[in-house]
Amino acid sequence: MSSKLFRFHPEAREEFREAARWYRARNVVASSQFRAAGSAAVREIVQAPQRWPNYLYETRRVVLQRFPFSVVYLDDPDVITIIAVAHSKRKPGYWKDRV
Repeated sequence: MSSKLFRFHPEAREEFREAARWYRARNVVASSQFRAAGSAAVREIVQAPQRWPNYLYETRRVVLQRFPFSVVYLDDPDVITIIAVAHSKRKPGYWKDRV
């Protein structure tokens, strides 16, 4: 099985970094675990993007275990675009203008 190319929407990349910084300010281990969970989710997405169900605005999402975040993505034929690293308490679909 081959991986697809992927890219982060700039705002999604910043969401991921900001969440990691938030965790790091409170607990270095939690920050490391959050980054690892997010990176693992992206690796799984690029290996099998159709594995997760349809979500909002023609996207799909992976809900991270142990952290209140989802990785929301578009599965286009040529590339996967990570649209958001969305906190579960934030308004669903706030990122729709990125699609």
